[in-house]
Amino acid sequence: MNDVTDRIEKQIVLRSPRARVWRAITDSREFGAWFGVELDGPWVAGKPIKGRFKGEFSQEMIDEWLKELGLPPSPIAKVLPEVFCVVEAIEPEHRFAFRWIPFGIDAGIDPETEPKTLVEFHLTDEGDGTLLKVVESGFDNVPPARRKRAFLMNTGGWESQLENIAKYLDKESAS
Repeated sequence: MNDVTDRIEKQIVLRSPRARVWRAITDSREFGAWFGVELDGPWVAGKPIKGRFKGEFSQEMIDEWLKELGLPPSPIAKVLPEVFCVVEAIEPEHRFAFRWIPFGIDAGIDPETEPKTLVEFHLTDEGDGTLLKVVESGFDNVPPARRKRAFLMNTGGWESQLENIAKYLDKESAS
């Protein structure tokens, strides 16, 4: 897979102060609001957090996204993994990190043995706002049968999630 690498890097400048962006990422209720997941409790370093995606993922919708990416259809899980992620690090107003199963709705995963990628949120001041950089790494450890699919689906996913957090924070500042 010469067009796939081990890491995804995306960034956005948000029109909110760093403390506010930090809270939107590290308050699990706020994270869930813009990310589209219901999490069971707060983030705690070293601890898993359970969660459920809001909304529905239909096989047809996923197959359409895969087709747009030039990938063949692939079955999605009827029952999603119970653990959303395991928190790796909470470094106030600088870095928040967790490990999860990339493209965790893929029916081809075994939640007990599937390698996890590392997702990191890095915050720095940028003028009157905050530069939010998201890095997801470790795709080289994903089984070859899933690697390209997981990488491309998460690449598009992070683009959408950065738009989601921007809209979430903009909506709040407008009210």
